[in-house]
Amino acid sequence: MKVAIIGQGYVGLTISAFAGEYFHVVGFDSNPKIVEQLNMGKSHIEGVDGSTLLNWIKAGRYCATNKGADIADADLIVIAVPTPLTKEREPDLTFIEAACKTIGENMKRAVLIINESTSFPGTLRNYIKPAIEKYSKSTVEHLYAISPERVDPGRGDFNQKNTPRLYAGLTPEASAKTRDFYSRFCDELVEVSSPEVAEAAKLFENTFRQVNIALVNEFAQITHSLGISVYETLDAANTKPYGFMKFTPSAGVGGHCIPVDPTYLAAVAEEHGAPATFIRRANEVNLEMSNYVVNRVQADNGGSLHGKSVLVVGIAYKPNVADVRETAAELVIEHLRERGAVVSWHDDVVDSWHGERSVPLTGADIAVVITKHDDVRDHDILASAPYVFDTTGKVTGAKGL
Repeated sequence: MKVAIIGQGYVGLTISAFAGEYFHVVGFDSNPKIVEQLNMGKSHIEGVDGSTLLNWIKAGRYCATNKGADIADADLIVIAVPTPLTKEREPDLTFIEAACKTIGENMKRAVLIINESTSFPGTLRNYIKPAIEKYSKSTVEHLYAISPERVDPGRGDFNQKNTPRLYAGLTPEASAKTRDFYSRFCDELVEVSSPEVAEAAKLFENTFRQVNIALVNEFAQITHSLGISVYETLDAANTKPYGFMKFTPSAGVGGHCIPVDPTYLAAVAEEHGAPATFIRRANEVNLEMSNYVVNRVQADNGGSLHGKSVLVVGIAYKPNVADVRETAAELVIEHLRERGAVVSWHDDVVDSWHGERSVPLTGADIAVVITKHDDVRDHDILASAPYVFDTTGKVTGAKGL
């Protein structure tokens, strides 16, 4: 069976790598540079080894393309494209629209189309299906299903095989065929009653995290005003064996999911006349956390950052990955520069970002730790500047939240 996977980013390429063991996979991506690298067996994401791609390429089970015609003979299509926010921080379905156009214009026979991209409830039924039909040059009746992605870049304990997967089709036949596909490389499949339930569940999973991160970020500000350690307090609370789940404060939230998914949930709630006050406020708290961090740094350094060299340590959104999507470091750097600081950054995992490159971990007036990769030593961070502010709680001896 030939499977076309639209989008070869963190989600799509991960699925391609697992599915390649059982199917002939065509990975479609609009970026010709990514396509060229993939066809040479070069992976651009953590969690997918280039040797795996090379194995599938040599076996004739994987190829990448940016030509829509190359998916025309697929038996099954997976949509795995980004669903970001606009500059106004509203849902942006531009990539899904483009995927629907590619599918509609190229598929001449009925296939199963599965959406893995995270979006609001009703996206599959009310947006994807009509969009593909709009772009289709034939009257073919496709099958449609949803199986929201659960990919955590850089994580070693959970992957596509052992992470439970939700799914639902618009029809029983679509559900059955979706189960047949994922059962080849997923251990546990959980069918729900409708695509809308699966879509909503995915949004709530990350809204849960967003809200709890906002709570602990606000709590960090409270404990600081009280003159007590937020980390010791959280450790104390965590001794309770029930009714508590520990979250830790940070400079904000990053990645594709947590900063984004709650906005999709809030948008659809408000569209249907339901309140999303709590969700919106949690997002505000986390976005404001970067300003709070800079306020703390400024207060500790004579009330002014003008002309001072500030080194931001770690700009990836999480440790040990090169992913900078929605990274909290971006807002921290913006606030620092607005106050006249001369800002550079160190992150050898990322190396290049926004036309700038990582600088050595030394020679600054102030260092602000946003993300601490495992290969960065506390001693080197502390030696990089006479004042170090750590937002991770991992650098012993630094100032912190």
